[in-house]
Amino acid sequence: MRNFLYVLLLAFTFQLNAQELNCDLIVNAQLTGNENVQVFKTLERQLKEFVNNTTWTNKTFKSQERINCSMVINVTDYNNDIFQASIQVQAARPVFGSSYSTPVYNYNDKDFSFQYLEFQNMVYNETQFESNLISVIAFHVYMILGMDADTFAPKGGDDYYKQAQIILNYSQQGNFKGWKLEDGQQSRFILIDNVLSDTYREFRDVLYNYHREGLDIMSADATEGKQNISKSLMGLQSMNNRRPNSYLMRVFFDAKAQEIEEIFNGGPKVNVSELISTLTKVAPMHASKWRNINY
Repeated sequence: MRNFLYVLLLAFTFQLNAQELNCDLIVNAQLTGNENVQVFKTLERQLKEFVNNTTWTNKTFKSQERINCSMVINVTDYNNDIFQASIQVQAARPVFGSSYSTPVYNYNDKDFSFQYLEFQNMVYNETQFESNLISVIAFHVYMILGMDADTFAPKGGDDYYKQAQIILNYSQQGNFKGWKLEDGQQSRFILIDNVLSDTYREFRDVLYNYHREGLDIMSADATEGKQNISKSLMGLQSMNNRRPNSYLMRVFFDAKAQEIEEIFNGGPKVNVSELISTLTKVAPMHASKWRNINY
């Protein structure tokens, strides 16, 4: 009996202390022509442990509440301890009353160069620059946390986005690309600046209304859920009128375009003629998907 209680206590403790992410992290070095070099395998193992075992927040996540995500680092070149790469980051969250997971974050970060010595310590410091490798990974962790939180509560991701901005600010001293305004219109700087800007306020409203008021009620009332999703997406028109063709709009539809097409191509019929018109205006790069929607 004592042994049983001890095992139960261990399981309960693990559940309470489980970290926030369940991240599948891959380092792909095929483009270097030397993908079997041991340093890439070590980097992958260390980063996977770093992301999944670091405590990123002061909140308690049960093991089943961990956010499912993935990071794929594509190394294009390396010389001694200097790596040139890009990183594709994706995250999803479960939909209430179903076995379906909906994509929330889908970001291709092309400006990712870093220095790495095999077996070096990986430590995240929330107020101090450690390395560009740590900063880029941590930045995207907090973007994942922020967007996930926004889908469950209005402006729920505030604290996480603010930490992403802190990382951005102190990482500018490293002189790596992606952290400054002059690094282009598709950078980490632009991403977090737009998310926190009132100019793009509808973006975060849509994250909540689309997921919590739309997808999460579809198991109980598919028609109402679809109508609420349509209504939430219509809110993007105001943001587009204010700032046409914004990068944030692209980030949203990179994650959601395929899902939107599938939602309105099946199940109960709702009037989507106005929605299709709006989608064509705010996300013309996905016009072929909008044309596939039957109504």
